Amino acid sequence: MSHLRELMTLTLDGAKAMAAAAERFALERGWTVAVAVVDAAGGLLLFHILDGTQAGSQDIAVLKARSAARLQRSTKALEDGIAGGRAALMTLPGIVALEGGLPVRVADRVVGAIGVSGMASAQDGEVAAAGLAALVP
Repeated sequence: MSHLRELMTLTLDGAKAMAAAAERFALERGWTVAVAVVDAAGGLLLFHILDGTQAGSQDIAVLKARSAARLQRSTKALEDGIAGGRAALMTLPGIVALEGGLPVRVADRVVGAIGVSGMASAQDGEVAAAGLAALVP
């Protein structure tokens, strides 16, 4: 039908694989983080929080994942945009522009995202990248 299209979506198994890889990476470094995996619309699929992670990181991890999914770019790109003078990015409701959120792309389409919070933003980005790498064949 011309009114419908097929779309790939991130599965719960995919979200579990990403979260497990991110968790392993963080634990190997002694980092305490929260990890959120969302679908393409930003709906929460999976959430993990390591023991000792600060409470505020829970919401931030989810918001980083949602920001990456809904805007279809890394939250680091948003952070860089603001640093480069794109102040309007700061006014977008529900958007977190701190490194640690990465979209999951399949065949050039965003099918979900991972968000990490708990350490310095660059470290959150490393953990998110480790999670994302779990989906690469």
